[in-house]
Parts: sequence; C-alpha cells; structure tokens
Amino acid sequence: MVSSAALELRHLRYFVALAEEQNFERAAARLGIAQPGLSQQIIKLEALLGVSLLDRSRRSLRLTRPGLELAEQGRRVLGLAESAVEAVHRAAKGDLERVAVGYVASAAYSGVLGDALSKFKASRPGVEFQLIEIEMRQQLEKIADKTLDLGFIRPPIALPAGLAAEIAMREEFVVALPANHAHAASPSVALKSLAGEVFITPRQPPDVGFHRNTIAACREAGFEPDINSSGRDFITIASMVVLGTGVALVPRSFQCVQLPGIAYTRLKGCSVTSDLAIAYRKVEPSPIIKSFIAHFKKSLSRDEDSF
Repeated sequence: MVSSAALELRHLRYFVALAEEQNFERAAARLGIAQPGLSQQIIKLEALLGVSLLDRSRRSLRLTRPGLELAEQGRRVLGLAESAVEAVHRAAKGDLERVAVGYVASAAYSGVLGDALSKFKASRPGVEFQLIEIEMRQQLEKIADKTLDLGFIRPPIALPAGLAAEIAMREEFVVALPANHAHAASPSVALKSLAGEVFITPRQPPDVGFHRNTIAACREAGFEPDINSSGRDFITIASMVVLGTGVALVPRSFQCVQLPGIAYTRLKGCSVTSDLAIAYRKVEPSPIIKSFIAHFKKSLSRDEDSF
C-alpha cells in the first residue's frame, strides 16, 4: 500500500482539474502545463496508487470508481490546504485566531463574559472563541501551560508565576434561602441572624473563591460558619437550598436562576464582595489575545467612568 507521504498536493491538483474539465487539453490549459506533461503525471499517479483512475476503454474521458473517489477526496484535501494557507496569513496579520477561554459557570450568569466576547467579535469577526467551563485552579494551570489563552475566575485565588488578573466586575453577595425560611420575605437580613444555619459552598479549598468569601463574610459578622462544601456548582447549591440543606451566599447576578422554592435576600452591612476577574499571561506573543485583553481593559475603564 502506498504511503500517504508519497502523495503530493500537486498530484491531487492535476487529477481534480482533469476530473472537472473531463478533457486533457482543457485541464492542461487550466493548470498552465503541456498536455503530454499532464498525461504523464496521471500515469505516474496511477502507478503510485496501484489503481486505474481513468476508464480507457471508452473514447470519452470517464473516471473509474477509484477515480471518482480520489476526485471527491482530492477536492476536500485541496480545500483544506487552501483554508489552512489563508488562516495562516490572516493569523499573521492578527485577523484570525482561535482563542481558548476558560470560565467558571458563575461568569455566564453575570453577563460580563458574553458581553466581552460579543463586543470583541463585532470588531474582529475573524476571531473564533473556544469556550470551556472549568474549575479555577485548572484554568490557571492551563493558561500557564498555554492550553488555554484566557480565563474568567472568581478570586481570591493564588496566581501561578507569569499570570496576572484584572477585576472585571464586583458584586455584592445575597443570601439564597428556602422559600419557607423565616427571612425569605425580608428585603434584607443581617448575616449574624443566620449564624445557626449551615452554609453551602462549592467544592473548593478553604483559601479559594466562594468558600473563602463565605468564611470571611461570616467572620466579619462575628461568627464561625458551619460549612457544607459539597456543592458541585451553583445550580447544585441552589437545589440543596431548595431542599432545606442550608443557605448559601451567592453573587447578586445569580438571582437570575429562579428555581421553585428558592428566595434571595440582600445582606445588611456585608463588605465582602464577589469579584469576577479575567486571568491572562503577563507575556503574551499573540497579537489577537493582546488585543482582546486591551479591548477588555478599555471597556472596564469606560464602565467605571459611567458609575
């Protein structure tokens, strides 16, 4: 069996032209080569593949079954090769690049992630974003090893060497309560009045994200919380609240998730906030990623000026 390495793009280009023109003279003219030269190339291609590509028992040019298959596959390969060359040239100019973006689920609730991506795509339509929901520490590891380009995270979390983060949004916390809870109908509640409750947090180390913020907020209110850190994600946490497992401190934007049996109440006097940040490499060679970061920072400064 012939190795695919022996088959060159020029072989496919010659044969596809012949298959489409159905005539050696016209195909040769299209390719800009002499007709005898094209005939020799097709004979060599048949020898290389070990099959007959043309039915030579007829006066008119007809393709054999292997020939029809090669023509179809050849068009596909030539199209991919052309697309690859165009993509390389456009990427070199910064017009096209795939950007791999990691994010925590709560980034989608805030609207910041979707807004940032849609605005940038409007100004740079050639950019393709690959979105991957992934836990924060894994995000940072993958940004550092260049598997991901950017990440949307919820600090606090330690950043690996070479990475930086920019706060994109600062939200107040609200408390998610079962709808039948004594404070469910209250416009606001002092966190201290919930000291006897179990606080549900995501499965995170104590020094990371919502787990750490929940502990900090409760300590600010003067008590040590009883923590249940078995929530896989915020939808799971909301379900656990509905089932009466406990209460949860969640970002204000999470109130868009309205499960039957859940209520959200503002917190009185809580200074701890839930931040959403974009993480990136300090030294970034890609023009398109540097452009996105600059675009994102500029949009943040405009938003701050409007406050």
